[in-house]
Amino acid sequence: MNLKSYIGDKSFYKRTLAIAVPIIIQNTVTNLVNLLDNLMVGSLGTEQMSGVAIVNQFIFIFNLAIFGAISGAGIFTAQFNGRGDVDGVRNTMRIKLIICAAVGLLGVGVFSTCGDFLINNFLHDGTEGNLELTLEAGRNYLAYILIGLIPFAISNVYASTLRETGQTVVPMVASVVSVVTNFVFNGLLIFGLFGLPALGVVGAAIATSLSRYAEIAILLIWTHKNKEKCPFAVGIFSNFRIPAGLIKQVAMKGMPILLNELFWSLSVTMRNQCYSTRGLDVVAGTNIAFTLQNLLSVAYFALSSAIAIMVGNLLGAGKLEEAKDTDRKLLVFSVFTGFVMMGAQIGLSPFFPYLYNTTESVREISTFIMICYGFSMPAAALATSTYYTIRSGGRVFITMLFDSVYAWVIVMPVAIALAYFTDISFYHLLPIMLVVENLKLVPGLVLVNKGIWVRQLKVE
Repeated sequence: MNLKSYIGDKSFYKRTLAIAVPIIIQNTVTNLVNLLDNLMVGSLGTEQMSGVAIVNQFIFIFNLAIFGAISGAGIFTAQFNGRGDVDGVRNTMRIKLIICAAVGLLGVGVFSTCGDFLINNFLHDGTEGNLELTLEAGRNYLAYILIGLIPFAISNVYASTLRETGQTVVPMVASVVSVVTNFVFNGLLIFGLFGLPALGVVGAAIATSLSRYAEIAILLIWTHKNKEKCPFAVGIFSNFRIPAGLIKQVAMKGMPILLNELFWSLSVTMRNQCYSTRGLDVVAGTNIAFTLQNLLSVAYFALSSAIAIMVGNLLGAGKLEEAKDTDRKLLVFSVFTGFVMMGAQIGLSPFFPYLYNTTESVREISTFIMICYGFSMPAAALATSTYYTIRSGGRVFITMLFDSVYAWVIVMPVAIALAYFTDISFYHLLPIMLVVENLKLVPGLVLVNKGIWVRQLKVE
């Protein structure tokens, strides 16, 4: 193959960016406000920041479970949209609504009954910091963050369906309004501006929950008012009689994705719990580092979403060779983006921690984490794009092996062994774990190259 096989023309990148840029803007604005949220909470003290960071580990699991719940049906949504089947899109959205409502209720139930137990798993005797103050901050934050879980779940159903049918701008606008709402109420409620009570971490949680309601309001109103652009929304709630064959197929494709996202996010949280054995400074440093990591990684995650949409639509339309060509160019584009983000993260790593009111030890640890994750960004970008490529053709069991099974069978035993059975310092532990984690890229690339994902799904 020549160079043109890996690099697209101007129109190719224009189409790609038309999908990716709104997602990048949406996620960048979200992460910028998360940064401000972190800074505001961090100004209250290291223990408060650590308590909120621990709770957000569990919210991360919930968010990924919602993502997994919509992704299985989303494979079919993209392919239905590619062949112009409005009824198919409508039925997959109904499936998403049912699953996400169930996951939302389950999440509220688990977190409301097991909150203290979950938080205490990150608090270890003998480490520096006030553990009781950290527990209290986490408990108070969790109690109010639960209010926004259900609207967050339903918002994701609408946003994902709109993106899969080519409407990427509206979810972006809804997200921007949401994060602005979050930012404004953070200032008002954390610090008690304009005569309001200073609620600290509780104020941060209330602000986040209010932002979820602002987001869902925009998505609901726009979608149901623009029926010509969203024909799938017509009669969406009139009945939930979904073809049994489609339910079976979505279950077969969707359940592995849901379980994959759930178990993968659990593995990330458990790995961070292993790191927490090295002290509260590591918990706080990880929180700071991941704020920048999440902000910069939105670029290659958006390109992965573009793969799911563009390649999924081409596969649904039966344009298999065009799908292969498009995917190859997007993979290269993702790696290029990973290198750009690597340079940005490593360059910012010595300065970024000074935005936080914390100790010098926490700053040193967070800088180290940012540098390590920075060097792994190109590999992470390629691994993420590889995962979305394989999934676009419905090869969900293989992606599960590639992602969560690898995490639990290979990554987690190494993390547990090093954290609990050795005295290895965090400065050696993290690089080893990143190498182990990124080794999964090798079988992923082999599977993509074999083209096992190149197929049009047969739906009933």
